[in-house]
Amino acid sequence: MKILLGADQYPEYINGAATFTRRLATGLAAAGHTVDLLWPAADGAHRTHLDQGVRVHRLSSVTLPGRPRMQVCTPRVVDRQVEQVLQVARPDVVHVQSHLLLGRALVRAGRRAGVPVVATNHFMPENIVPHVPVVRRFPRLASRLAWRDLEQVYAGAQLLTAPTGRAVDLLARATRLAPAEAISCGVDLDRFGAAAAEPDAADATRRGPLALFVGRLEPEKNLDQLLAAFARVPTALGARLEVVGMGSRRGQLEEQARALDLRGRVTFTGAVDDDELVAACGRADVFVMPGTAELQSLATLEAMAAGLPVVAAEAMALPHLVQDGRNGHLVPPGDVDVLARQLTRLLGDPPLRTRMGRASRAVAEGHALAATVALFDERYTQLVEDRRPVPAAAGPDLALVP
Repeated sequence: MKILLGADQYPEYINGAATFTRRLATGLAAAGHTVDLLWPAADGAHRTHLDQGVRVHRLSSVTLPGRPRMQVCTPRVVDRQVEQVLQVARPDVVHVQSHLLLGRALVRAGRRAGVPVVATNHFMPENIVPHVPVVRRFPRLASRLAWRDLEQVYAGAQLLTAPTGRAVDLLARATRLAPAEAISCGVDLDRFGAAAAEPDAADATRRGPLALFVGRLEPEKNLDQLLAAFARVPTALGARLEVVGMGSRRGQLEEQARALDLRGRVTFTGAVDDDELVAACGRADVFVMPGTAELQSLATLEAMAAGLPVVAAEAMALPHLVQDGRNGHLVPPGDVDVLARQLTRLLGDPPLRTRMGRASRAVAEGHALAATVALFDERYTQLVEDRRPVPAAAGPDLALVP
């Protein structure tokens, strides 16, 4: 089968959607499919190359104003380049991971070609609105318009998916789209399981337990609350916090850590590659996720696959992964006192960490990446076999909402 994947999220700007798209593409290629993958170019330059059996098309892009590390495609150029790729790839099915400029161009092109379209939603307005100066002053209106825009684009798909049941429910509440199917992003159990079996040797002589956060350093991750909570963890525990990831808030967070006198207790590692991420999980004792806009949280799932107990906000899809009292603790969003208390409890109790870490691994085993790839393979096959032509004139207008 010939499969064309596309996402506005790209690997250099590290996020769960881009990571999932890359792993799905390589998994499908390893299964014998011909896979093309479209991403914005991190440096803006249009080019094509092969990566692990996947033909990767990096489309022309520009830097988003005010966001020097974020590249976006432009409307007319992306339409032309997507059409060119479609003519070369001649896919049997198209699968988009976003409804933004590249995603909507790919949905349009797929519909024109009569190719079945699958659309996966990784979007929440909370992940976009705070970063757009004009609209963040009116978050409720901006959120409604954003959901309406997604609805218009994804109405052109024959199959909708989202990573969790809670993400499916959110899509149903926010839009009038057909019901979506919950399909986990999945995790490489063997790769992250090795972190549990072989902890980071370089960290073997460290003193005190280590808490780990992995993710973008952006407002919706609530890292200011994590730092405030960690400052209340008793110093007698000798505990440390490692923050892995990049984002616009790093400077502010480093300043906050200094103001809280966390020097020597908090490390900002920055962006890491896959091997370094596994190593980070291997040297950690507890994973913490205070974010409140998680449709699954691939970083949390990876930490669980590495056998780590989790302290997470009781928000959105995190309770889908974290079962309070079994493989970690859920805390009320924004409650720094409770977050500090639960971190202190786990960091100070090695037997409890071991028991909860085993439970985390057991939950993660229900999210094997191989099963995710196989399920999407099955859904693609069904769509191709049931191929229903999509008239070019049918469906709603896919123009941007003014």
